[in-house]
Amino acid sequence: MKLLRHGPKGQEKPGLLDAQGQVRDLSALMPDITPATLSPAGLAALASVDVNTLPVVAQGEYAVPWSGMGKFICIGLNYSDHAAETGAPIPKEPIIFMKPNSAAVGCNHDVVLPQGSVKSDWEVELGVVIGSTARYVSEGDALKHVAGYCVVNDVSEREYQIERGGTWDKGKGCDTFGPVGPWMVTSDEVGDPQDLSMWLEVNGHRWQNGSTKTMIFGVAQLVSYVSRFMTLYPGDLITTGTPPGVGLGAKPNPVFLKPGDVMRLGIEKLGEQRQTVHAWDPALIDG
Repeated sequence: MKLLRHGPKGQEKPGLLDAQGQVRDLSALMPDITPATLSPAGLAALASVDVNTLPVVAQGEYAVPWSGMGKFICIGLNYSDHAAETGAPIPKEPIIFMKPNSAAVGCNHDVVLPQGSVKSDWEVELGVVIGSTARYVSEGDALKHVAGYCVVNDVSEREYQIERGGTWDKGKGCDTFGPVGPWMVTSDEVGDPQDLSMWLEVNGHRWQNGSTKTMIFGVAQLVSYVSRFMTLYPGDLITTGTPPGVGLGAKPNPVFLKPGDVMRLGIEKLGEQRQTVHAWDPALIDG
């Protein structure tokens, strides 16, 4: 299943994408897609519904595919070739940092640069959505706790991240710096999460062209590892690192986002995103 939330901000409705690419409205069955919906029981109940009985609605604005995201957990430098392009050593263990939930926006929401930003960057990433509580789980059991997967753009302000002291969170957590979606695809439909192609373009130029095959730490390893340091609950999101091709690593000179740029990105089986970059404007954040 491809679960989604559609409609303007504050009026989001639950839905799913059918096999013909049509959005079907779920409002008659549930008020929203919540962490409880992502549980094994919740997904099983949805899987039993005859999709053809659900009303078709126009494809429009997409929100984050589920409400009530508990934690937005990120993994850094999880592709060896990306670590090399940034000049960083390959991690011996996963690097964990966090984005605040306020960074999460729908897949096509405007990306708004923070005041004075000159080094904002892009990162296409595989998002892992937790469906059942995970605490000290083994790698062998880890994928049983995954409800599904989604596309994430881990937008990053490199000056704030690297040059301003403190943790990476400072450059990762700006408003609109976490587009998610357009939908969450359930695990059974995705299959092997370590065999998905991924790409990102800025203004039509292909910067990133990679595959989850080249992760240093795979999804099962990451879910198990993170569960040793914090309990994972339904609705939590883990975004798993980016392949090479970020602006920071461009040779001979880094390339960063500027107002008017358009990012397009996607992951095999999981859909595509599109964001326009804007200068600081709080109305674009709250609208």
